[in-house]
Formats: sequence, C-alpha cells, structure tokens
Amino acid sequence: MRWIDVVEIALKWPEVAEGTSYGEPSLKVRKRLLTRVRLKDDSLVLLDIPSEERDILIAATPQTFFTEEHYRDYDIVLARLENISAREVAAFLERRWRSSATKRAVAEFDRGLV
Repeated sequence: MRWIDVVEIALKWPEVAEGTSYGEPSLKVRKRLLTRVRLKDDSLVLLDIPSEERDILIAATPQTFFTEEHYRDYDIVLARLENISAREVAAFLERRWRSSATKRAVAEFDRGLV
C-alpha cells in the first residue's frame, strides 16, 4: 500500500481534505487529523486506537503494527504501509472519520447521498 492509496480511500468520505501535519502529508476531517504518513519509516499514524486494542494488534501482527515510546500514552498505533491491507486501512480510517465528521455528513454518506 502507498500513501496515494490511503488518500484515495479517505477522499470518498465527505469533509476529508489533504493537508500537512508535522510537515508531513496528512488527511483531515474539518481540520481534525484523520491520519498522517511518517516519511522516515513509511508508516501510517492511526488514531483513536485504545491501548488494549493497540497491544493486541502489535502482538498479533508485529510485521504490520508497532509503536514507539513517544506514542505510548496516546490512543495511537503505527502501521507499516507495505504490510497493511486496503481493507484494514479503510476500517481504521472510517472509524476515525465517523467520530470526526458532522452527524449530517455521516448520515448523508450512509444514505448514499454523497
């Protein structure tokens, strides 16, 4: 998977726009961070992943999911783009999108209006 593939997945949802975060490419929902790529290791920053879930993901598939000390106190897991599937990316990002987008945008998307 490449960053451009992540962008293609996320731009199908209303209120998502490309931007930057910490000087690196990101996707935002109404100026709230949806995800960003870490160029230094070609990984994806996935947000709103509770620590229990993060730990399970890392234990089950360490070739895909990992963390660093800096992220230990946050609900974040890192995912290696080369190992994560489009289906997994879509699931994680849609969960974050639904909690960040307006209720109206989510309802319209669910009804197939956008």
